Formats: sequence, C-alpha cells, structure tokens
Amino acid sequence: MRNCAGPLSLALFALIAAGCAAAPSKTIVIPANFDRAYDEYHYAPAVRFGDTVIVSGIPAGPGPDYETQVRNMFKRLKSTLEAAGATLDDVVDISTFHTGPTDTKSFTAEYERFMVIHREYFPHGYPAWTAVGTTALLVEGAPVEMRVVAVVGAGKNLKIQRAAKPAAPVEPAKP
Repeated sequence: MRNCAGPLSLALFALIAAGCAAAPSKTIVIPANFDRAYDEYHYAPAVRFGDTVIVSGIPAGPGPDYETQVRNMFKRLKSTLEAAGATLDDVVDISTFHTGPTDTKSFTAEYERFMVIHREYFPHGYPAWTAVGTTALLVEGAPVEMRVVAVVGAGKNLKIQRAAKPAAPVEPAKP
C-alpha cells in the first residue's frame, strides 16, 4: 500500500495557507487639492482595493464651453488615477452621465462631441463604457460626469480578442 500522506499534507497546507493570506487593503486616495471632497463632503475621490481603483464621479468643468469642461474632467481623471498608482491605459470601465440630451437624436449629437475628446485620452485599448442620460448632476452646470474603474497594470498587457464571425451577419445596435 502506497503512502499518500506527503502529497495530501502539502495540498492541505497550501489550501489553509491560501485561506489565511491577508486580504488586500482599502486605501482612500485623495489627489492634491481634493481634501475637501473627503473632509467636508464625506466621499473618497478614489478607492484602491488591491490593484483595483474605483474613481468617484468627476463632473465636467470648469470652462467656458463644453469641450473645455470635458477636457478638464479627463485631466482630473488622469491626476486622480496617477495619485492611485494607475494610468489611463489601466482604465477598464467608464460610466458617463449626460444632462444635455433629451432624446436619442440629441444624445447621438452629444456622443459625437464627447467622442472627439474621448479619443484624445483613449486612442486605443478602449475601456468598456456605459453612457446614461440624466436630468441633473450634483454640480450645477456640469454637462457630464464620469465614474471610472481601473486595474493597476492592466494597460501593460493589452489583448484584443475578437470572436469568429457568425454565418449570418448580426448588426450591432447603433449609438
């Protein structure tokens, strides 16, 4: 009869050790000049949990026009990610909330304006993205707000995987 206690003991030890590993820590990330967000308004501009960075909603602005406001929003996103140890290349998901559009036609028009700026900051390796129309944002006058999830280092190993084309063409929904 063969003795299996050695390999079994090692496997059991590995399972116990994995269960005892320390959980990732939660780090509140406050970029320079954003102390008020945490201290007065009681929210974290960003939270890093392990390699995942969740960025709270960043409203567009300030600026004299839509394009300047949206570019300033992306600049604040970039500085927030940098404070958390991430880059724009590490962004895996974006949610944007738009106040201007009132129907599909006007949303499509705003989407086209927004995309010009989006392409400047995400020229390739695009993150997942959900764009939502809404009636109001907390910051008065902001035409859009953006919330982001990034995974530190994800941009260093980008892969694009396309599925095989089906026999019958399937048309994607048009924005």
